[in-house]
Amino acid sequence: MSDTAEYRPLDGLPVPALVVRGDQVVHANPALLSLLGLGLEEVRATPVARLLARAAPSDRAWLEPLHPENALGKMAADTLWLRVRVAGGQERTFCMRRGSGLRPEDTLLMLLDAEGEASMRRLIDALVTASSEMVRCRDEQAVLEMVVETIHRQGFYISVMLVEGDTLRHGPMRHEPAAVAAAEKLYGCPISEVRFPLSSVPHLEDVFTQRKAAFHQDIFLALQRFHSPEVLELLKRTYTARRALDAPLFVEGAPYGVLSVQGEALTPASAATLELFARQVGGALENVRHHRLAAARLAEVSRLQAELVAQERLTVLGEAAGVVAHEVRNPLSAILNVVAVLKRDTLGPVSASAVEMLEEEATRLDAMVRDLLDVVRPLEPRPRTLHAGELAQRTLELFQERRQLGGVRVSLDEEPDLPTLQADETLLQLAMENLVRNAVQSSPPRGEVRMAVGRVPEGILITVEDEGPGVAPADAQRIFEPFFTTRATGTGLGLAVVRRVVLAHGGTVSVGQRPGGGARFELRLPLHLESRPLPPSR
Repeated sequence: MSDTAEYRPLDGLPVPALVVRGDQVVHANPALLSLLGLGLEEVRATPVARLLARAAPSDRAWLEPLHPENALGKMAADTLWLRVRVAGGQERTFCMRRGSGLRPEDTLLMLLDAEGEASMRRLIDALVTASSEMVRCRDEQAVLEMVVETIHRQGFYISVMLVEGDTLRHGPMRHEPAAVAAAEKLYGCPISEVRFPLSSVPHLEDVFTQRKAAFHQDIFLALQRFHSPEVLELLKRTYTARRALDAPLFVEGAPYGVLSVQGEALTPASAATLELFARQVGGALENVRHHRLAAARLAEVSRLQAELVAQERLTVLGEAAGVVAHEVRNPLSAILNVVAVLKRDTLGPVSASAVEMLEEEATRLDAMVRDLLDVVRPLEPRPRTLHAGELAQRTLELFQERRQLGGVRVSLDEEPDLPTLQADETLLQLAMENLVRNAVQSSPPRGEVRMAVGRVPEGILITVEDEGPGVAPADAQRIFEPFFTTRATGTGLGLAVVRRVVLAHGGTVSVGQRPGGGARFELRLPLHLESRPLPPSR
């Protein structure tokens, strides 16, 4: 009887098998020949060492040295895991079992398909890597996107279903684009905007109650009440895989969402692994929230420290302002009175010019003292109903009447149907005047200052733009501090007054670059004001 005849019973096995004797193949059953895409005579004529070349490069390095030991019957391991290049060029994972042949010098080798176990190992490796990367995320969306991308790369479809009250909605997902587009067409809106009652998926209520994942042999049975019949039929046509997993996500003990995973390669073992991974995801989301809370608290502490420093600065300025008001304003009043008397007399050109210069400088000093007092005095807004657009128009008219614009042109853009707001008219006009004055002084001789009043979610937005040199990023943080100025002749008090007025009204003020060059100041004011004076200077 020939060797092939002796081992012909192996031909009925569905498992690839071959018998080797030394470096020669004695017999290969049809299952192995089909797997390799070779004929029996070709395999028998091929040395075992050459057949080993079909192993994946990563496995060949350790597999080839074992062959001589196996030929001598010294190989200790009866089970080996390896990847084999099969017909068509693909690589598949097998568990190779070794046994005795009919003759002492023969060895029987059988290849058991282990692709499921290999997929499991790859899934675990991917999830471990993702878990280590998730802890560095500082945004919940980034965590969820990393999760769905990691699982999708392992050959699964996935959706994150987010809990919103008594409803669910789709978060990040990886599904067939054509199926998603068709579903959105049926729903008439983006899939992320569709809300599903949590009660329409009873098994999810059990998932959250028991804090345990649900593994489905047929997911479409569980989705009969979740999706409309049209969408469910579409999903059945699109997805052949029916096995699925719903793993709960909990954040700080509360239901956050569900990892819904679907795929033919999903097994109870991989489902259990994904359930553990879902717990890691919940921890990563909690980590993001803790970091966000810590950042918010740090920002609040920094804000309070800045306010404390600013208040201490105002306290010192308040004491200085009291001295200035007493020691400077009285002499200034006397000087201005003398100037008024001198202007009544007939003066020569030189004397008249000197008196005029004296009056201008004394007036400038008086304005500086007034600005200083405006910065440090307690502001007690007395709100009344007013229209911000009308107040802005009146402010610009005052500049024109006083001829304080020089060659600078001013314009006002007012949004129609603006709501009224509750504000102190005198203080708000003071803030507008200081903003416009700053813009005019920053503009070139024939430049333009644009003022606009519009509506924003916070209330009213007032903007003032100029065509000057703009504000450097480093100066933007300090430009509203008292005495900070970038102009040689500036006092650095006008914008500090603006900030105090806006804060007293519960609003915000900011500065940025105007498109095309120049500075852009923005005042955001709420429509309603709770009268609460700022702490007085001591």
